[in-house]
Amino acid sequence: MKITLNQDPAFSETEIIVNCPLADEDILRLIAMLRVYQRKLVGVLDGEQHLLDVKDVLYIDTADKRTFLYTGTAVYESALRLYELENNLKELDFLRVGRSAIVNFRKIRSIRPELGGRLLVTMDNGEQVYVSRQYAGEMKEKLRELERSFAK
Repeated sequence: MKITLNQDPAFSETEIIVNCPLADEDILRLIAMLRVYQRKLVGVLDGEQHLLDVKDVLYIDTADKRTFLYTGTAVYESALRLYELENNLKELDFLRVGRSAIVNFRKIRSIRPELGGRLLVTMDNGEQVYVSRQYAGEMKEKLRELERSFAK
């Protein structure tokens, strides 16, 4: 793969062009990763609405029929339901880990097996989230995918 960077102050905005003979799975994943930098979520903190970069969200969970977005610095409330966020963020490496939680796979520091088939995920900020048995297989498959991509 050839990568070229052209810098010029005359450019009014950043443009990324991908030239390829065939848009295979790797190319589509690369494009999805680039799109994450354009995606925003709205979170409410202290009565103010904040625009959050999706890439800064560590995990999402629900409690008392309310949805919360966790970043490294604050916890924001979202008007969206968990399943709506899951559908919108799946292509950006967000994974369902339980009935009430989704994690940003790119913000995981470590994963440890626990009793009963669960996994304990430690996020970049040190917070820990459990992956239920029901979703542990999907997390393990994602890890295998990552290992295969490095083996190429």
